[in-house]
Amino acid sequence: MNLKDLETLEQIEAFLSGTQAVAFEVGGSKDDRYRWIEAMLKHHHYRQLGKRDRGLIRRFLVHVTGYSRATITRLIKQYRKRRRIRRTQRTFNGFQRRFMKTDIRLLAEMDELHHTPNGYAMKKLCERAFNYFGDQRFEQLATISVSHLYRLRHSNTYRQRRHKVEKTRPRHISIGERRVPQTNGRPGYLRVDSVHQGDFDKRKGLYHINAVDEVTQYEIVITVERISERYLIPALEDLLSQFPFKLLGFHSDNGSEYINKRVAELLDKLLIEFTKSRPRTSNDNALVEGKNGAVVRKLFGHEHIPQHFAQPVNEFNRLHLNPHLNFHRPCLFAVTVIDSRGREKKTYPYKRMNTPYEKFKSLPKAAEFLKLGLSFEILDATAYTISDNESAARLNAAYRKLNQHIHESDRQRA
Repeated sequence: MNLKDLETLEQIEAFLSGTQAVAFEVGGSKDDRYRWIEAMLKHHHYRQLGKRDRGLIRRFLVHVTGYSRATITRLIKQYRKRRRIRRTQRTFNGFQRRFMKTDIRLLAEMDELHHTPNGYAMKKLCERAFNYFGDQRFEQLATISVSHLYRLRHSNTYRQRRHKVEKTRPRHISIGERRVPQTNGRPGYLRVDSVHQGDFDKRKGLYHINAVDEVTQYEIVITVERISERYLIPALEDLLSQFPFKLLGFHSDNGSEYINKRVAELLDKLLIEFTKSRPRTSNDNALVEGKNGAVVRKLFGHEHIPQHFAQPVNEFNRLHLNPHLNFHRPCLFAVTVIDSRGREKKTYPYKRMNTPYEKFKSLPKAAEFLKLGLSFEILDATAYTISDNESAARLNAAYRKLNQHIHESDRQRA
């Protein structure tokens, strides 16, 4: 029998139970199928049926048409309300895309250049590329929100562009006064820490000395073979000379490389206040320790670098890394607010995000803190000669060259 022969509810129930052989004829366009469903509902007087019979008709329509139960329920609801079933034509093609594939590929290129910074830093870099350096490619990305930036990083276009993402792997007397430095908003109070570049086959790796100014986050990285007095004192003199402002304080942890008479004499000679971390206070030197992971470990990793490469690595720091960190890498700056319970809480407003150099320039009477012989005109020539992206590209190229030199030299020695 055909579907046309199913005249009664008993015949439909027999069909659903599998005791009747029926030839399926429901096909054609969607409008034809909707008209057939409407005709079936009218023929069996669906609005007047009881609950059991309505369920029987619904199961029959699902079985014959191939539509889902939810679709049939929606169509029956439309029939009961209007006594007819009509298809509603979609009149729009969804939301208009604002960020195209070219923007997503450009975002991936920026992440590769700058080693995938956090969303706030990447948003600031895109703004600077468009507003400061006039790169028209960043017109759309300069207006992106941080949350949508992270969504684009998970898109297929982004993942096709960035085939490999390397995540940071975690690893972990009476000289100086035990207290936190009191900066009073003045630059020149340094937080200092050492980063060891691993041991391999009982051979020590080189050391990085990382110094960060507490107010401006101005950062200088120096590399030495060892942290003994013979190497450390000249390295500290070099490190202190690279800051553009007068130095007032030097804060370190309680490591013996800093807590010794030679370092104390050097700082005393330069009239620099010497303080050290307090016991059982793990966040006393948190600023520089955070920079160790976000800057030094992110760039150099945890792999062993032999000590005899300290000189080329230090040259790389001086020519490429330190200028990029201070003139082209945006940082977040904390603001302390008091909540309703009177407790202090640190927030990091996006509007206060700046490079260390711009933060230094924005301080009240900033020119008074400059070292003799320096001016902002001289520093501006370094800060704005090239864009952030050009600086990152030069940094990456120099690092690849340095890395190749280290691996080739090490292979020849082996």
